[in-house]
Amino acid sequence: MEFVHMADQTLLLKNADILCTMQEGGDSKDNCDVEIKGGGLFARNGIIEAVGESSSLPQIADTIIDMKGHVVIPGMVNTHHHLFQNLTRAVPAAQNSELFGWLKTLYPIWSNIGPEHVYWSTALGLAELALSGCTTSSDHLYIYPNGAKLDDSLSAASDIGVRFHGTRGSMSIGESQGGLPPDSLTEKESFILSESQRLIETYNDSSRYAMQRVALAPCSPFSVSIDLMRESAAMARSYGVGLHTHLAENAEDIEYGLQQFGMRPGEYVEAVGWTGDDVWHAHCVQLNSEEINLFAKTGTGIAHCPCSNMRLASGIAPVRQMLDTGVKVGLGVDGSASNDSGNMLNEARQTMLLQRVNSKASTMTAREALRVATKGGASVLNRDDIGMLVPGYAADITAFKRDNVDFSGSDWDPVASLVFCGPSKANYTIINGKIVVSEGQLTSIPMEKLVHEHSKLSRDLINI
Repeated sequence: MEFVHMADQTLLLKNADILCTMQEGGDSKDNCDVEIKGGGLFARNGIIEAVGESSSLPQIADTIIDMKGHVVIPGMVNTHHHLFQNLTRAVPAAQNSELFGWLKTLYPIWSNIGPEHVYWSTALGLAELALSGCTTSSDHLYIYPNGAKLDDSLSAASDIGVRFHGTRGSMSIGESQGGLPPDSLTEKESFILSESQRLIETYNDSSRYAMQRVALAPCSPFSVSIDLMRESAAMARSYGVGLHTHLAENAEDIEYGLQQFGMRPGEYVEAVGWTGDDVWHAHCVQLNSEEINLFAKTGTGIAHCPCSNMRLASGIAPVRQMLDTGVKVGLGVDGSASNDSGNMLNEARQTMLLQRVNSKASTMTAREALRVATKGGASVLNRDDIGMLVPGYAADITAFKRDNVDFSGSDWDPVASLVFCGPSKANYTIINGKIVVSEGQLTSIPMEKLVHEHSKLSRDLINI
């Protein structure tokens, strides 16, 4: 057998105005994260080898980018999304509805999507995220009409170049059995489990620095059985993959659980075995103190989705209390039909503002919001190889250029300006050492093609 030696690929970033590592141990203004003036980093084959002042780094590399005028931070991590929903942004009949009414309006439209819709909505959504500085995204695909499969999402993620946690969502309890979705969008639980097994065995990469992982994600307490929740948990743990679902999103959600199961969310997740560091729940707006303590004690993660929670009038999640109690919290864009945008920097900004409006101005700082968007999201996805710019971590990096109208006058604190003055677009987004966004432009698929294909599919849905 002949072995072909692949030459190392090296990357040097230098002269950043500020490089924020998210590593504890610094002396920045309102936290202890290391921030390096004139900083840079050196990476080899997608892995960071050195971080520090630019003069201390190797000066030769295959790719060298001068980051003068930029703030550099770890790539942001999106822990909850429904990428297919960006085909149905701003649907008139759903604009002013809360969660259950919003879903019932959109289910019939979503029943018309197929493989093409899933591929192009995923590709466009991940491109949008990358342009906002996101380097890792999960996605919760829970409907599979007309031959659509999670494979279509995974293929699109690979083509765009974003690190991806695809979750095999599912709905098995339709309206005829007391669930919320129409029966036509549900699947038999035996099929759900066999597809889950196939996807894990085909696509999940458990290795460090993995670009694609698979998790199991029965949609919600109001759309699947308790049996499916338990069996999914057993399967996930037999393969060592994650578990994800919606929980405690709004008052209707709580009421449904009490009526159908006689349980609050905390009791429900304990009953079905859905706590632990391999589990993360989306929203959790309505958790009480006892449930927050349960999540902290068990290492269970939360995907906080501030814009979506506001859009659907679901409430303000007690993020400050969650963090202070020791709960792992990351950010999620959520479906682009309940948010209508896919900008991670905006989610960080709204996280900070919502916690302030619910309490006082000092409740959350800009740096804390950035930490939740990066390091926090990595922790929620149970990863210790992304979320910081330190040796041994993946070269997942985003850089924001500051010589524009968005940031003019903010030299007082360039790091905080990303949150206070945003949201802005990333000038560079680097994933696994590869440049996915360069000078504000996507490098993998022409944006014109993405928008053309996506818009055509969306208009087709309108005209059905």
